[in-house]
Amino acid sequence: MFVAYLVVTGLAIAANAFSATCDFIKLERITVAMDQAGVPRGLLPVLGLLKAAGAIGLLVGFAVPVIGTAAAIGLVLFFILAILAHVWAGDRAFGLAAGFLVLAAGTLALGLPYTLSA
Repeated sequence: MFVAYLVVTGLAIAANAFSATCDFIKLERITVAMDQAGVPRGLLPVLGLLKAAGAIGLLVGFAVPVIGTAAAIGLVLFFILAILAHVWAGDRAFGLAAGFLVLAAGTLALGLPYTLSA
């Protein structure tokens, strides 16, 4: 089970680090998606910072499990809110956010036993 935790968490770290980078450089595909969701472009650096903090927290979680669990919870909440923002704006193109949510939730579910045993 620990190998599954490592794999899923590694994917979550890589995905969130990549997504944060895309936010920081204001990749056109991201700005278009944010426009469709009604999210002001000025929030992109903040959203990128939150994703980067989540990725770093997951990485630190390998050494300090409670930090990883906190980061996973934060990312789960972040992506639930991201999906809700798309839905509230009438934008049904939230598949990517759903994938990120699955990774964060998987990391939380697989990592929780290690946090509770620490």
